[in-house]
Amino acid sequence: MNALTVRQVRQRFLLLHGLRWLPSGLIIPVMILLMQERGLSLSQIGLVTVAQGLVVLALELPTGGLADALGRRPVLLVAWTLGLASLLIFAVADTFAVFVLVWALQGVFRALDSGPLESWYVDATLAADPEAKYEPGLGYAGTVIGVAIAAGALLAGGLIALGPIGPVSALTVPVLVAAAFQVVALAALVALLREVRPAKGAGALRASIVEAPRMVGQSFGLLRRSRVLLALVAVELFWGFGMVTFESLLPVRLAEVVGDPDRAAALLGPANSAAWLASAAGAALTPLLLRWLGAAPSAALLRILQGATVVGMGLFAGPVGVLVAYLACYSIHGASNPVHMGLLHRQVDGPYRTSVISLNSMMGQPGFAVGAVVLTALADRVSVTAAMLVGAVVLAVAAPLYLPAWRAGRQPADPPSDQSAVSADQGAVPVPAEPSRGQ
Repeated sequence: MNALTVRQVRQRFLLLHGLRWLPSGLIIPVMILLMQERGLSLSQIGLVTVAQGLVVLALELPTGGLADALGRRPVLLVAWTLGLASLLIFAVADTFAVFVLVWALQGVFRALDSGPLESWYVDATLAADPEAKYEPGLGYAGTVIGVAIAAGALLAGGLIALGPIGPVSALTVPVLVAAAFQVVALAALVALLREVRPAKGAGALRASIVEAPRMVGQSFGLLRRSRVLLALVAVELFWGFGMVTFESLLPVRLAEVVGDPDRAAALLGPANSAAWLASAAGAALTPLLLRWLGAAPSAALLRILQGATVVGMGLFAGPVGVLVAYLACYSIHGASNPVHMGLLHRQVDGPYRTSVISLNSMMGQPGFAVGAVVLTALADRVSVTAAMLVGAVVLAVAAPLYLPAWRAGRQPADPPSDQSAVSADQGAVPVPAEPSRGQ
C-alpha cells in the first residue's frame, strides 16, 4: 500500500467530513416536525432528545480509549453503522419508546464519532510529513461542515416541497434520503480511510476499558487545577441550554408564524441551508474580530449578541423577521465556536489536549438535556416565545465566564519550565507526558 501524501490525507479527510454531515443537513429541518406529525407533544419531544444527551454524557470520554485500542477506522465504521440504523428506525418510528431508542442510538453514534476522524487526519498528516501544518485542514473542515449541512437542508426543502411519495409522508422522505447518503458515507469510509492499526485483540480492548475510568478522573482533575479552564467549560452548559432555542424550537416557532407545518418545513430547508452558509461566513470573519477586540472580549460579546438574535426569533411577528434573526443567530454561532475553541486550546498543552476538547463537548450535553426538558415544557404550558426568551437570557448570561480568560491573557507569561508545561500565569494546565487518548 503506497503511503498517502499530505494533500491526499487532507482531501480524504474533507470528503469524509462532508459525507458525514450531509445526512445531518437532511434531517435537521424535519426532525422536530416529524415527531410532532407522529403524535408527540413538545414536552415528549424534549424528553426524547434527552436520551441522546445522557448517552453522549456517559460515553464521550470513555470512547476515546476504544479508538486508541481498536483503531480509528473500526470505531468510525461502528459509529456510522449505528447512525444508519438510527435513521432507518427514525423513518418508521411512531411511539414515544421507539423515538427514545432512535435518540439513544444517535447518542452512541455521536460519542463514537466524536474525534477519531480528526485524530486520524492529524496522525496521517504527521506520518506523511512530520513538519506539515495540519491546522489549515481543521479550519477547512468547519467550512465543509457548513456547506454539507447547507446542501442537505436545501435538498430536504426541495424534497418536502415535492410532497408525499405514495404512502411516505413529505416529512419522512428526507430521512430516507439521508439514510441512502449514510450508506454512501460508509462505503467511502471503507475505501478511503487507511491507518496503521494499533494493538489489536481482546487484550487491547480490555486494557482500554480498564483505563477509561482513570482518564475520566484525570480529565475532570484538569478543571480543579485551572479556574480559566473551569470557566470556559462552564460556558458549554449555558451554550447547550440555549441551543435548544434555535435547534429545536425554531421549527415550531416558524410553523406557528406560518400556520402550516408542511409549509414551515419547506421553508426550513433553504433557511437551514442559508443558516449554515452564514455560519461558515461567521467563522471566516473571526480573525478580523480577534484583531479588533481580542479573543475573550469577542467571545463574551458574541454570547450576548446571540442571545439578542434569539429574542428576535421569539418576538418578530412574520416569517421574514423570524428567518432573518435565525440567519443572524447562525452567523454568530459560526463565529463563536472557533473563538471559544481557540481560548480552550490555550489552556492546556501535551497529551491531554484531546481529553479537554472531549470534556468541553461533553459538558454541552447536560446543558442541552436540561434545556430540552425545561424549554419544551415551557413552550407547551406558556408559549414558544416565552421559552425562546428564557433560552436567550441563558445564552447571554454566560458572557462573564470569559472574564478569567481575559484576565489571564492580560498577565505577562513566564516561559514554561519544560515542554510538557505551560505558564500558570496564562491559566494553562501543566500535563504529564503520558500517551494521548487520540480521540
